[in-house]
Amino acid sequence: MQRSPSGNYLSSRRGFLAAAAAASLVPLSQACSAEPAQPEADSGARKTSPIVLSTYSLWRFRNDDLRDFHKCIDIADEYGFDGVELLLYQIQQNEMLSHSNMMSYKRHALRLGLPLIGLSTHQGFVTPDKEKRQANIDRTIGQIEIAYELGIPVMRVNTGTWGTSGSFDELMANRGIEKPLEGYTDEDAFPWVIEALEKCLPTAEKCGVMLALENHWGLGLTPEGLLRIVNAVDSPWLQICTDTGNFLEDPYDRLEKIAPQTIFVQAKTYYGGGQWYSLDLDYARIGQILAKHNYRGYISLEFEGMDDYTKAIPESLALLRKAFPRTYNA
Repeated sequence: MQRSPSGNYLSSRRGFLAAAAAASLVPLSQACSAEPAQPEADSGARKTSPIVLSTYSLWRFRNDDLRDFHKCIDIADEYGFDGVELLLYQIQQNEMLSHSNMMSYKRHALRLGLPLIGLSTHQGFVTPDKEKRQANIDRTIGQIEIAYELGIPVMRVNTGTWGTSGSFDELMANRGIEKPLEGYTDEDAFPWVIEALEKCLPTAEKCGVMLALENHWGLGLTPEGLLRIVNAVDSPWLQICTDTGNFLEDPYDRLEKIAPQTIFVQAKTYYGGGQWYSLDLDYARIGQILAKHNYRGYISLEFEGMDDYTKAIPESLALLRKAFPRTYNA
């Protein structure tokens, strides 16, 4: 063997070249597979639309042990929600009048890193009695001020109903359809509702609280009725709260009609069968409808089934996480 001045330079050089040549004969696919796969770096961007828990999902007008907002906020934190929507009806009158009590909800949510996102309220403007309408206007203005004090940016409002049903259960049995008061029609009621909401808007704008008119019962039973009111008021401070469970027929076509003006979404689930009715909703399809109209806002879970909440609420959250992926434009 020829030796170099350093002893084994040539032999080691030939060995290196031979090894390199042999390596070059290894198929590329094998060479690549030999390298460990590197995980894609997580940018930290949000993966889904923010999903919040409505306290209605827990209380549902019947579970008094889940009526307390502090307990509801703790449960929302425990299950991993991104915020909380408060149902104002859950608060007793004395609680509502206590400023320190109201502020304790705000403080509690802050400590857990959970924003208070929505305030769900009730009012009734569908009445020929002008004094009753004014009383409901005053009530709604007071509710807006409560939302402002709590730092809540959006408040669900309704048109109200004629009140000719004997109970809410009867109204639901009639699929939300209700006869007007004798001597009146829905056509009489539209101007009442429009005027009432217009009177609430200066306070909403001053407080920076969006009013979101829900496709609920009364004049909001159909997309056409809802849009008639919102378009007549024609204000950026009145938009739509889309409830996925309140169109009992042709839900997807109807949801599509109101999606462009939606500012807040309440998503119903019915695990264990619904309290009044059940809908087999295709949430992937609903997610696509909202994405098509560039809705990127909050999704509030309203669980309305009969299953135990400790089982149904995590299942509902997983369903909504999957249905509402967050996309980012390039």
